[in-house]
Amino acid sequence: MAQYLLSVVTPGSGTGEHPVPTPEQLEPIMARVAALQSDMREAGVWVFSGGLEAPSTATVLRPADDGGLLTVDGPFAEGKEYLGGLTVIDVADLDAALDWAGRTVAAIGLPIEVRPFAW
Repeated sequence: MAQYLLSVVTPGSGTGEHPVPTPEQLEPIMARVAALQSDMREAGVWVFSGGLEAPSTATVLRPADDGGLLTVDGPFAEGKEYLGGLTVIDVADLDAALDWAGRTVAAIGLPIEVRPFAW
């Protein structure tokens, strides 16, 4: 078995190809996500899932030249898209991970990046 990270690629501006859903649109999306996570648990592949707050809530720690830490409010990198949530699954191979990722795309309607853990 191998663990894979399914990253939810979220639009940064709320405009463009994947606009941010309204509360009315978000309710059925979250119901589909809950059903998908239930399927993952039943299949024994689910390890962890979580949604993330907006990048504006982030705090970044960097090494300072004096050997201390520099603390900066805001995201590490600015871009058109950001990590909006994640799921870790434990499956037999990449094909199985891609199958679950495809089901995740169908549930939420956003791109999903699939990456294996390097251990």
